[in-house]
Amino acid sequence: MNKRRFVLEILTVLFGNFLYAAGVVLFIIPSGLITGGTTGIALCIYHTTGLPVSYFVFGFNIIMFLLGFSILGKKFAFTTLISTFCYPIALELLRNAWGNYILTDDILLCTIFGGICIGTSIALIIRVGASTGGMDIPPLILYKFFRIPVSVSLYIADCGILALQAFLLKGMLQEGEKVLYGILLVLTYTIIIDKLLMLGTSKIQIKVVSSKSDQIKAAIISEIDRGVTLLHGMTGYLENETDILLSVISGRELAKVEKLVHDIDEEAFVIISRVSEVRGRGFSLGKKYIKDNM
Repeated sequence: MNKRRFVLEILTVLFGNFLYAAGVVLFIIPSGLITGGTTGIALCIYHTTGLPVSYFVFGFNIIMFLLGFSILGKKFAFTTLISTFCYPIALELLRNAWGNYILTDDILLCTIFGGICIGTSIALIIRVGASTGGMDIPPLILYKFFRIPVSVSLYIADCGILALQAFLLKGMLQEGEKVLYGILLVLTYTIIIDKLLMLGTSKIQIKVVSSKSDQIKAAIISEIDRGVTLLHGMTGYLENETDILLSVISGRELAKVEKLVHDIDEEAFVIISRVSEVRGRGFSLGKKYIKDNM
C-alpha cells in the first residue's frame, strides 16, 4: 500500500468516527433516542447512572479491543485501534464544544439525521477495510468459532440492546414512542450502510448470443472501449456451436451497447443483468492497452 492511500484511509476512519460522534451528540442524546451497538448500551448507562457516554464507550471499546486482539489477531487489532480511541475522544470533544444547545426538538428529524450520520460514518469506515470496534467485535468472534453470519449477530444484538433500553427506561419513554423511533433509527442507518457500501460499484453485465459475434466483439472493443470475454456454447434447439459474448459496462453505456449490437444483428439474443461489484482491470484497476503487433 502506498503512503498516499494509507494516509487517505486513516483520514477517512478519523472523519467517520467524528461523523458518528456528531450524530450522537447533535441528534441522539438531545432527543433521548435509543439505539443499538455500543452507543445504545452507553446511552442506557447514561440515562440510569449519569455516566457520560464517552466514558463508557472508551472503557467498553478497550475491553472489546483486547478481546479482539487476543482472539482475532494483530491484523484485526490494527484496523480497529484508531476507532477504539478516536470515537470516545470525538464524543467528549464534541459534547464539550456543543454544550447544551439543541439543534432541533423534532424527534423525527433527529431520528432521520442521526441515522444518516451513523450509517454514513460506518459505511465510510467499512469501505476502507477498517472497523468501528465495540459491538462489531462479538459478532466477528461468533462467526470465527460458530460460523454465525455477522449480519445476523448484529441484528440480534441491536434488537436486544433496544429491548434492554426500553425495559430500563420505561419510566422515561412516552407511551413506547421512543422505542418505535429507536427501531426507525436502526432501520435508517442500516439502509444507509447498505446503500453506501454499494455506491459506485454496481455495473451492468451483458451477454450476447449472435451469429455475428466477431463483428459485435470488435465493435464493443473499438467503439465502447470495453473488454469482451468469449464463452463457447451451443444453442439448445439446433445445437449449433456459437460464441457467447460477455462484457461488463457502466449503466450509461447500456443504451449505446444495445444499439450497437442490434445495428449489427437485429436477431441477437441479449441478456442484461446488474452486478453488485466488479474488480479488476478497467474497473478497480486502470485500463491497460496492449499494442497489437499483428
